[in-house]
Amino acid sequence: MDLSIHSTFLPHNDADAALAFYRDLLGFEVRNDVAHGELRWITVGHPAQPGTSLVLYPPGIGQGITDAERRTIAEMMAKGSYGIMVLSTGDLDATFERLQAGGAEIAQEPTVQPYGVRDCAVRDPAGNMVRIQARAA
Repeated sequence: MDLSIHSTFLPHNDADAALAFYRDLLGFEVRNDVAHGELRWITVGHPAQPGTSLVLYPPGIGQGITDAERRTIAEMMAKGSYGIMVLSTGDLDATFERLQAGGAEIAQEPTVQPYGVRDCAVRDPAGNMVRIQARAA
């Protein structure tokens, strides 16, 4: 089977803050920006990976989602347990320093995990956990 990841989704609760994080701080390019009333879907991706995108979307929308479920989603986002993304980099320390200098919320400084991966963790403006691993040599 010939499959590849085309896109994945992470929720946002402030489109401008999400753009500042993913575009301005992480260096992703904006591939699409679609507004529908007060809602906004923003597709971003790394310039060197044109076939893989991240869609930042307004959470808790759609038919069948109750107000209680929306509150649960908001609570989980606030704790950083709703959306998680793992990135990799060739220079973890420089990436961490850039994120820290850019004001990202630091969840964990670079460390070697018990399972052997060296990584760090930050939260995006919506609370999503973004882990960044050192790329294996």
